[in-house]
Amino acid sequence: MLKDITIGQYYPTGSFIHELDPRTKILITFAYIVGLFIVSNFAAYGLVAIFVLGCILVSKIPLKYMLKGLKPLRVIIIITFVINIFMTAGTIIYSLGPLSITMEGLYQGTFMALRLMFLVVGTSLLTLTTSPIALTDGIENLLNPLKPIGIPAHELAMMMTIALRFIPTLLEETDKIMKAQMARGADFESGNIINRAKSLVPLLVPLFISAFRRADELAMAMEARCYRGGDNRTRMKQLKMEKKDFTSMLTVGVLLAILIYIRISF
Repeated sequence: MLKDITIGQYYPTGSFIHELDPRTKILITFAYIVGLFIVSNFAAYGLVAIFVLGCILVSKIPLKYMLKGLKPLRVIIIITFVINIFMTAGTIIYSLGPLSITMEGLYQGTFMALRLMFLVVGTSLLTLTTSPIALTDGIENLLNPLKPIGIPAHELAMMMTIALRFIPTLLEETDKIMKAQMARGADFESGNIINRAKSLVPLLVPLFISAFRRADELAMAMEARCYRGGDNRTRMKQLKMEKKDFTSMLTVGVLLAILIYIRISF
C-alpha cells in the first residue's frame, strides 16, 4: 500500500504540462479545487472528468499510475460513502435495523466519493509534473507580495516543498522497517482492522527517530553551505510566463466559468 502513494513524487516525461511555469500550475490547481466545490450535479462532474483525463493524457503519465494513488484512500472513500448513505434523510430505499439507506443519501454519498477521488487525482498532477525546486520557486514567487505584512515567503515555500519531498523518503523508510520487523516475526497483515492498527505501533518509534535524524542532517547540511533563506539570493533559472501559460490559465478560467454557470442555472 505504501508504494501506491503518489503524492509528493515527481514523474518526468517532458510533456507540455511539465514545461509550464510552476506558478501557472499552482494557480490552476487552486482554481481546480475551487471548481470541485462549485460542482453541484453529475453533469458537471462529467465535464471535470473530461478535463482531468485530458490533463493526464497531455502529461503522458500512465493512467494506471495516476489511479494507483487512490488505493491508499479507498478506506476513507468507502467510509465517506457509507456515512452519507446512512446519515442523509430522505426517501428510504432499504432499512437495516435502526439504519436506513435513502435515495438522497445514495446520491450524496456517490457525489462526495467522486469529489474525493477527483481531488486526489487532480492535485497529484501538480507534484507529479513539477520538480521540488520549481515548486519551491513558484510558491515563493506567489507569496512574495505578502512579504510587506511579515509573511516569510521563502521559509514557507521551503517548508512546504521539503514536506512534500520527504513523503516518498519516509514511505521508503517505513517499508524498510516493516520488512525488517517481518523478518523478525512481526505480522502486519492478519487479524481485523484494530489488530492491524495495533501491530503498526512498533513502527512509529523507529520511524520518528529516522525522521528526526534526517531533519537534523538536512539542517546541518544547509548550515554547512551557509544557507540563509531568500535574502538577496539569485536563481539559475528565472521564472517567466509564456503564451502557453496564459492559454492554459484561460482554458481553466473558462472551465470554472462553465461550472459556475451550471451551478447557478441547474
